[in-house]
Amino acid sequence: MIHVRHSAIAAVPIHVAFAYIDDYRTVPDWMFGVSEFRPIGEFDQGMESTFDAAIHIGPSTLRSRLEVTEWEQDRVITLASLDGAANSSTWEFTAHGEDKTEISVDFAYKLPGGIAGKALGLIVEPFVETAVKNTEATLRHNLEELYAKRNR
Repeated sequence: MIHVRHSAIAAVPIHVAFAYIDDYRTVPDWMFGVSEFRPIGEFDQGMESTFDAAIHIGPSTLRSRLEVTEWEQDRVITLASLDGAANSSTWEFTAHGEDKTEISVDFAYKLPGGIAGKALGLIVEPFVETAVKNTEATLRHNLEELYAKRNR
């Protein structure tokens, strides 16, 4: 598996950061390329909740079904693909005082083997790194703006 890791500190309390990321309705607002993210099944939060997602990569739209495989309030959320390209993302939260939270993401994906996989890697890897950095910047901006509006 290929891993892309990134972390940043948002000027919001940990419970605010976790609640925002844990709310499936906000995902298209901050996750790069995601145009749809909707729950299917009985749960829309926590362990075993499942989501259908649509992600735009260049001119293509990839569809994926994801399941929450790890969830601990104000600490961690992990989503893993149930179909399509094998991938997972783990979001970890660490409080830095009362009003700052470090948000770390580990995005992992597996490409097919052989020459096709290597060629795909040359295209996908730079996209994933850019997407993770863009997602973090947008997420941090949205969180800090939301928190500032709440405190006015």
